[in-house]
Amino acid sequence: MRTALGEPDARAAVTFLGTDRIEVLRFQEGDLVRYATLGMSALPMTDPTATLADPVKGPRAELVLSVRGGLADTDKVLRALAVLASSPQVEGVVVTPGASLDVGEPLWPGAPFTSVLVAEPGGLVEDLELDEPLDPVRFLPLLPMTPNEAAWKRVHGAQALQERWLTNGTDLRDPTRTSVPLE
Repeated sequence: MRTALGEPDARAAVTFLGTDRIEVLRFQEGDLVRYATLGMSALPMTDPTATLADPVKGPRAELVLSVRGGLADTDKVLRALAVLASSPQVEGVVVTPGASLDVGEPLWPGAPFTSVLVAEPGGLVEDLELDEPLDPVRFLPLLPMTPNEAAWKRVHGAQALQERWLTNGTDLRDPTRTSVPLE
């Protein structure tokens, strides 16, 4: 992450009962603020229907959220990101591109978003190759969704929502944006 994002200017750690410690790092780059989890990839994600969890093989990921700084109190997103990053350990969720993750409350105070869409990795932070037989760590971008967008995505799919955002020129890094027109 340091190669792609530089040195973090802040970090916080959260531990939930029965889980490993999750850190959230904050990186400032011009007017952009990026938050990245650290610790989610310590264990592979396991299909919740699997009889046994493989302690070595399986997908590994960290989460990255990018927002424009100075428009909202987005530093309060640290706890929400830690909750999302712990979901594979707590709920047995395998986080993949196209998935929705919901925290059930605003991502930060006054945020119009309660959930995120997991986007395709590889654009900002390249995968981190690990020694065999470990899967590489993928750095998954998170795109904040309003409740209306999340509901629309459940019906029409992630691709359709991303096309809607693109067609409307939606600034997905604006922490105060409103929902894209969905009609």
